[in-house]
Amino acid sequence: MLHLTTGRVGCLLSKQAVVALTSSGARMSSHGHHEVSDSVDMSQPMYWDRLDTPLPDRPWKDVLDSTDKSLKQKEKGPWTALSKEEKIALYRLKFNHTYPEMKRPSHEWKTVIGGMFIFFGITGLVVFWQGHYVYPPQPHTFGEEWQAKQIQRMLDMRVNPIEGFSAQWDYKNKQWK
Repeated sequence: MLHLTTGRVGCLLSKQAVVALTSSGARMSSHGHHEVSDSVDMSQPMYWDRLDTPLPDRPWKDVLDSTDKSLKQKEKGPWTALSKEEKIALYRLKFNHTYPEMKRPSHEWKTVIGGMFIFFGITGLVVFWQGHYVYPPQPHTFGEEWQAKQIQRMLDMRVNPIEGFSAQWDYKNKQWK
């Protein structure tokens, strides 16, 4: 299924590349028509709201309407003549967010924690399913009765009597030291 989908995507991309590289496609793109492709010029400065870059390379609003242009003309005069709303509007022409707005905590942590819980839940279900349906039952040697018999046998054989297992057993009183 995935192979089929990637094949179709590759076919569509190659068709678009052929159309873009034909003479009519190149002629249309060279005359300013944006039907073929609309690319971003990465050589031009871009706007970024970042805490570590206080002054972005370009203003937030490049294209100004008539009210913005009149506000920019009014900015060249004394700032005491500007109202608080006009100062805020001038700030918003240059910057999209203020520092408190950029520092505002996002709620992304909730998504991360929720994703972790979902992952742990699915993992727990897989482990439970494997323990129930995939793995064989535990051998009989894991039972308490078998282990008690094994310990008694080791004591009867006096396994490692100097510093080991049998050294901790009192053979006269038949109990652990």
